[in-house]
Amino acid sequence: MSKRPRHFPKIHHLIPSFSRGFLRSRSRAKPPSPLLPTMADFAMETRTLLSKLRMFRFGSLVVGISNLGILLFGALLLVSIVSDCSNEVKVPFALAPFMAGVKILAMVGAGKAQHAAAETIMNRSMGESIAVDAVIRHERRVRYRRWLYWTRFGMAITGLQFLGAAYLTFIVFTNLTSKAISNACFLGQDTASKAWRHYAVISFLVFDWLVVLLQFFTGSDILRWRSFYSTHDSAWKAYYREVFDHGIREALCCLGRAKYLTVLEEDEVYSVARLLGDLVAYRASGTGHLELLAGLALLQMQRGMPIPERELVEAPPDLIQEATILHPYAEAAYTGPLLDFGRNPILFPCAWLYRQGVLTPWTRNRRPALEGDNWWRGHAAAFLRFVKLQPEALLQGRVCQTRREAAYFMVALHEERTVVITVRGTETPEDLLTDGLCRECDLSSEYLDGLVNNEHLPASTREKVMSTFPHYGHGGIVESARELFMQIDGNSDSGSGFLTSLLGEGGKCHRYKLRIVGHSLGGAVATLLGIRLYGRYHNLHVYAYGSLPCVDLVIAEACSDFVTTIVCNDEFSSRLSVNSILRLRSAAIRAVSDSSSADSAMIRSLARRILHVNSYHGNLENNNNDNALVPPANNHIMENGFTENSEIEIISNGHSSDNRIVPINIGSQNSVNFVENQSNCQISPFREVPVEPPEMFLAGTIIHIVRQQRGIFTFPLWRLWSLGGANQIPFKAYVSKREYFQDMLVTPYMFTDHLPWRCHYAMRRVLEAHNCNRRPNSDCVEEHLV
Repeated sequence: MSKRPRHFPKIHHLIPSFSRGFLRSRSRAKPPSPLLPTMADFAMETRTLLSKLRMFRFGSLVVGISNLGILLFGALLLVSIVSDCSNEVKVPFALAPFMAGVKILAMVGAGKAQHAAAETIMNRSMGESIAVDAVIRHERRVRYRRWLYWTRFGMAITGLQFLGAAYLTFIVFTNLTSKAISNACFLGQDTASKAWRHYAVISFLVFDWLVVLLQFFTGSDILRWRSFYSTHDSAWKAYYREVFDHGIREALCCLGRAKYLTVLEEDEVYSVARLLGDLVAYRASGTGHLELLAGLALLQMQRGMPIPERELVEAPPDLIQEATILHPYAEAAYTGPLLDFGRNPILFPCAWLYRQGVLTPWTRNRRPALEGDNWWRGHAAAFLRFVKLQPEALLQGRVCQTRREAAYFMVALHEERTVVITVRGTETPEDLLTDGLCRECDLSSEYLDGLVNNEHLPASTREKVMSTFPHYGHGGIVESARELFMQIDGNSDSGSGFLTSLLGEGGKCHRYKLRIVGHSLGGAVATLLGIRLYGRYHNLHVYAYGSLPCVDLVIAEACSDFVTTIVCNDEFSSRLSVNSILRLRSAAIRAVSDSSSADSAMIRSLARRILHVNSYHGNLENNNNDNALVPPANNHIMENGFTENSEIEIISNGHSSDNRIVPINIGSQNSVNFVENQSNCQISPFREVPVEPPEMFLAGTIIHIVRQQRGIFTFPLWRLWSLGGANQIPFKAYVSKREYFQDMLVTPYMFTDHLPWRCHYAMRRVLEAHNCNRRPNSDCVEEHLV
């Protein structure tokens, strides 16, 4: 049998590319085979993997790996050491790895939910339109709530892990006591293996406690929010809107307002959350919350420029006298526990129950019935007890209110021939929502009828009001004042208004003076109520203590004849507005940038971008739409009215960054008509690319009570040495300009000066000093007002 010759395969069958032309392959390179990965693909995959790993928080990675270690370590102990023990010992050793595994699953679910929520916010925040805004908001809320439920499930698992670790500690130390150590099942009978078994059990116990305690300090976020939002200003705002919206609704639900938790349409809670989200826009440039707090602390150490002495005019004593007499009525309107808590932090429940008349229930029928009062009419009793009036003096009032409504009391002082309307300040969650609805609201000609058609005002004032329409006011306060006007005198045109029947011809308080007082939010509502009523009752005067800025400059100056605003030293409320908060934010960031060398370029860029809003505001008003500057296509449109290059290169060694900031004009297509439902108040359009909102000012004549520094010249030593002189703090009252209260001051007394009894104390000291100056030869240290 002949042997077949062997045929070897040709070399070009094995290497076809080489046999078809070496020169041609060198002149034109052939793309690599898709089956053979190249170094470029490997580098790209590496970069992709690293970018995905950077999305995770370092703390969440440590927690996940630690729980995985608990799972493996516990399973090893169950198989090797605790297998021969009873169920009582096996249960805690089995619970620890089981809960660790559940924790890992919860972290995976929370990470997926967080990724979905971030993607939804990021994708939807760039191109929202009016038609789909409600659908987008609903989708955001659903995704955000899903992530929130996963994080809370993880927090519950952490709590169970804590309980499991405590139970495991109890079992281990019970079995390792001196009496039972020989019978411990997980130590075994072999003397040589007892040592390593003992160390293994103790190590697992310590490891379990470390992991449990670590989870209390790492937070619930799995991914880094900045990995999604980066420098996108609109995405950060949309994210914080959801944070504040859900947080406020849950807080209201805990306070008994469960109706807000199920609302899906745009309501006052969403409006407040939207404003708060806009105020946290500094996160887009990498500035953290701690850096902002550090900037505020630096501002507190800086002293502002003192007011020149030539501009200080002492306040008229008659205004201070009447304001001091009427202040207890504004303070008495706080009939809840808030006032007693401030005065008696320890025994406030007893003080509040006493003031509510709980100890004297037999006097219930003699107390007037107020709208929203409790069964024993405690709020009426608390008000009357504080101002020391008889029940017949309280004519009308309201305590519990719904949204955008004000609580008030109306009393008649027959000896002084005065009717006093006192409006309560911020005490309930509804009042906080009213404070937060600070978007500008148009004041109609009907609302300003008391200024325009009032012959008691100068003609120049009325003409200025008419020629400068439109006018603006604080949206929430304007609506509260309008509702309160309808409550007390809304039907006066038909002759059936309560105030008209009281003060009109034939009324029991005919020719009485009308005084409207209020503290904080109540002072602002009293101011706008007085503007509405001044056209009908010319013998009217408003005293607002610690009021909020609530009207524009023209209206604030027009009501100087019948509105007096008292500002106590450094209280924050008299300087609280949207613009003042924005300026405070930029000043804090600028203070951090001036004092810190790290990332100073980034922080200066943010401060410059915020501060440019004020400088460009005047130019934007004068520009036409045809002359608007169009930003480059590769820039992000920031919501503060500017555009920033999408590729920001920030050099951390002190050199300036190349950030282009271009002002753009606001067209009608970029704004959303935000009209409050169930309201006649026309809120100005909410700007997705907002210009600076109109400035709000304190209304009327402003009396600023200033705490004087103690010294040899300002406070003589003989007064300090005299009996009681060390407790006397000197105050002076000046008629101040409203422009001095446009910027927020950061001082140690900015919150304590807002307490109502602090203002009353300061006014009393001013009057005592005035009486001492009139009688210089007498000892006035022990003099007090009655």
